[in-house]
Amino acid sequence: MLTLINANRMRPPIAPIGLEYVAGAAQQQGIEVDVLDLGLCETPHAVLEAHFAQHDPTLIGLSFRNVDDCFWPSAQWFVPELADLVQRLRRLSDAPIVLGGVGFSIFAQRIVEHTGADFGIHGDGEDATTALYRQLQGGRAFEQVDGLLWRRGGRLICNRPAWPNELSLSAQRHTVDNATYFRRGGQCGFETKRGCDRRCLYCADPLSKGHTPRLRSPAEVADEVESLLAQGVNVLHTCDAEFNIPGHHALAICEEFIRRRLGERVRWYAYLAVTPFDRELAGAMQRAGCVGINFTGDAASTPMLEMYRQPHRADDLQRVVRLCRDHGIKVMIDLLLGGPGETPQTAATTIEFIKRIDPDCAGASLGIRIYPGTAMVEAVQSEGPLESNPAIRRKYEGPYDFFKPTFYIARGLGPEPAGLVKDLIAGDPRFFEPTAETPEADATDHNYSDNSELTEAIANGARGAYWDILHQLRSV
Repeated sequence: MLTLINANRMRPPIAPIGLEYVAGAAQQQGIEVDVLDLGLCETPHAVLEAHFAQHDPTLIGLSFRNVDDCFWPSAQWFVPELADLVQRLRRLSDAPIVLGGVGFSIFAQRIVEHTGADFGIHGDGEDATTALYRQLQGGRAFEQVDGLLWRRGGRLICNRPAWPNELSLSAQRHTVDNATYFRRGGQCGFETKRGCDRRCLYCADPLSKGHTPRLRSPAEVADEVESLLAQGVNVLHTCDAEFNIPGHHALAICEEFIRRRLGERVRWYAYLAVTPFDRELAGAMQRAGCVGINFTGDAASTPMLEMYRQPHRADDLQRVVRLCRDHGIKVMIDLLLGGPGETPQTAATTIEFIKRIDPDCAGASLGIRIYPGTAMVEAVQSEGPLESNPAIRRKYEGPYDFFKPTFYIARGLGPEPAGLVKDLIAGDPRFFEPTAETPEADATDHNYSDNSELTEAIANGARGAYWDILHQLRSV
């Protein structure tokens, strides 16, 4: 038996899509799978004890979606909870433990070392988990399992990441209680591809999913949506890094949805890059059921867009907002303020431009989470020693360690950068403002982790992307 455990207990709850894909792949290979979903448990410790009192699995798989909440100043770090869970499982079962998931893959080696897990899988878990399971039953040739982290003679071995050239996932979503997640979380996710070939300064997505887009068949994606619809789930969100990279694949997905008339039965939201996005894609997305787009805008200041290595410019932002308006699609622009070189002038340029082009809402995130392996590390190190850099923000003691939530806010924004940004926003309700660092500060940002306002709205019947729900609450 393969026991898969969802370790993510963030609220509102997010259905563990990666774990469900792994479960489906294992079942297709004839492996008996049992799913323990701690995200829906009121008493997770009791559930674990009851399960392992009656089951003796060959392998335990732990899905780890989020290393931290990626927000300053909250800086919640979830790795210690994962380590506690691994140790609890050690007391309950002799089965080896393998870790995986998007969050895990960013820090695969560090997390295996920190938690003491037996194995980890860097990259796609579907084939790798099944292959590991078979090796535990037989030859134990662990070097043959792509993505596997394993120990030999006390040394941790890291195989090449599991990023297969072709991507095919189970379209039948029945191993997780998606109906309950929809009721409590307001939406469920689906993937159309993995990997991104862009090299944004700060982004960790290529570290976990690879630099080459790997595309799913449009028919397979549509089958998956129909599987969720059959369970009463009719509001979805893409889990792709950027739905429109590459643009031809996004169009093909929409065309398949349109052919099956899914747009009449489902509402969905997507993350998109600002380019490529044209009238043809906007129209196809609208007809396919898309009702909201969150664009990775980052900035409207040319120097900051160049710093972030974004190919779009301010005029492109204006164009995508206009296209969304023309097609009745709600639009959010996600901004990333405070990167290297940010000044009050560049921040003002961005905020005033966003006000002028009038999206439904804009997220004014302040501070960049620094991930090892990204160009952001080089940019920070070029400024000199971390210990003397006033732009570095953290909440932990001891040596600087990017494994733990460590953020950057440009020193040019002054001693109170959140206050500066709030002054520039000047109470405009379209903006989710950054949270000040003072304990008594009111949160008007869009940190979704443990967001009680959002959770209550969903309990009262709100459905959709979290930014859209929060925006609607402000509009009442």
